[in-house]
Amino acid sequence: MDSFHELAVWQKAMDLVERIYSLTKSFPSEEKYSLISQIQRSAVSIPSNIAEGWGRSSTLEYLHFLKIARGSLYELETQIFIAERLKYITDTQTSDLVDKIEIIGKMLNNLIKSLNSKFSKS
Repeated sequence: MDSFHELAVWQKAMDLVERIYSLTKSFPSEEKYSLISQIQRSAVSIPSNIAEGWGRSSTLEYLHFLKIARGSLYELETQIFIAERLKYITDTQTSDLVDKIEIIGKMLNNLIKSLNSKFSKS
């Protein structure tokens, strides 16, 4: 691959960011500097860390940033559940987002496993 743009996990993470931004437009305005900001930052962190890791000079550094992306993904999932509990989103919206998060999580885990295996062979 020539670029992180070609990574399916990065593409799916970018799609998730779009979905999150669209969804948070309907949140109450008093959440602008709290939950909305947290959710958006977590979502943006996922493809950003995938990209940053790609640009690093070693596999070990790349793995580090992929693990940060995975942490942001789990953080986002928690914030989605909080939004549902606060009745800002429906259970259907939560389910749809969690499905997307699980897919991205599996893809990140597979990429991490693949790189770990290459790293341990070096």
